[in-house]
Amino acid sequence: MTLTTSRPRAASRGPGASPRRRRGPGPQLLPWLFLAPALIIFLYFKYIPMTKGVWLSFFKVQPFLGDEWVGLDNYRQVFTDESFRTAIGHTLYLAVVQTGGAMLIGFCLALLLEGRARTLWFVRSAAFLPVVSAIAVVGEVWRLLYFPAEDGMLNNVFGWFGIGPQGFLDDPGSALWWVSVVGVWKHAPYDMMIILAGLAGIDRQLYEQAALDGAGLRQRIRFVTLPALRPVVTILVTLACIRGLRIFTEVFVLTAGGPAGSTDVIMTRIYTLGFQSGDIGFASAASVLLFLGILTLTVCVTLYRRRKEI
Repeated sequence: MTLTTSRPRAASRGPGASPRRRRGPGPQLLPWLFLAPALIIFLYFKYIPMTKGVWLSFFKVQPFLGDEWVGLDNYRQVFTDESFRTAIGHTLYLAVVQTGGAMLIGFCLALLLEGRARTLWFVRSAAFLPVVSAIAVVGEVWRLLYFPAEDGMLNNVFGWFGIGPQGFLDDPGSALWWVSVVGVWKHAPYDMMIILAGLAGIDRQLYEQAALDGAGLRQRIRFVTLPALRPVVTILVTLACIRGLRIFTEVFVLTAGGPAGSTDVIMTRIYTLGFQSGDIGFASAASVLLFLGILTLTVCVTLYRRRKEI
């Protein structure tokens, strides 16, 4: 007589039983796994240096003698240093002039290039080229255009209209103005594209109704186009102000803050203090204040925009 042993059968799954799930990261963890490499890079190359900069702003940095705690002295020095206050004035001037000029020219270009004609894509692309051009290359080209001699390119053009030779970037009284012209030329096409996107969202029936009511071109722009572009203008003003406060490359390439500090801005002043004078603590304090100023401006504009939307 032989004994047979049979293995117990696994309980059969009913129709409502759920299938086995493979073990792995949950749905909430999976996106963070994809973001982890970028977050690590940002943490190491951006946020850790930013935190270190805030920490150094409270010290008199002496690489070989040891850092000395000075508290808020570096921040007080930012507001008492005459050259830095002059640089703040130059920065605000460039921010206002470049913001206003770029938006005005960008709005005019958007009105001229609005439409669905097939040939407009080429004109728009050509007008947008200054935005995608490297600012270092743009600065060198404009330095050649601004050559102050009588046979300079722009001075030759001015001579056709009976205007005498200009000093351009060599003239301390007008160098800041000519730097702002470069900024307007570069940023106006960007504003044009944003305004074009806003114009595409305006209902054409509003223009037709305004025309039937006898409104002319100026009245339609004033009472139809501009009110509809208010959200777009708010975004452009915010971006342009931030861009103006952080201006560095074009000034550094064109004049490096000269002549005689007539075009020195906050960023070039910070660069000079940190990398040429070696005053890391003072430069860090100025950088922190610039960051706080931009952050405050962004928050104020955002709150203002939300109140208008309610």
